[in-house]
Amino acid sequence: MRIIGQGGALPAVIVQYLRFGLVGLFVTALGVGAYWVPATFFGVAPLLANLLGYAVAVAFGYVLHSRISFRGHGRRDRQTVRTARFFVVSLVSLVLNSLFVWVLTGPLDGPTWWPVIPMLFVTPLVTFSLNRHWVFG
Repeated sequence: MRIIGQGGALPAVIVQYLRFGLVGLFVTALGVGAYWVPATFFGVAPLLANLLGYAVAVAFGYVLHSRISFRGHGRRDRQTVRTARFFVVSLVSLVLNSLFVWVLTGPLDGPTWWPVIPMLFVTPLVTFSLNRHWVFG
């Protein structure tokens, strides 16, 4: 499937990736903010703050990604399976981000902003691939 853009036809995966990026940026910013603000300004333990960030992000993520990022992609008759798979992918993101928080603020004794970097650049790549091929594929 190809989508027509101003400069010609763009492959659907590129359009989908751009939509995922915009929605993901919003969802990631909410999650990162829900982690970083309590961890930095309110003395909440970084791993607990990360769990809070995860809860905020997953609450918005499924609805926005299914309606915007992966709109029109894959079969839509497996709602229960898709929801379960999305939850598994969200747990993968929780584990990745928890690993980043633990390593960077624990053993490496870094500031609370260090984990934000891989949260913004590593986790979204992993979750896009899993969502595209396994959840909404």
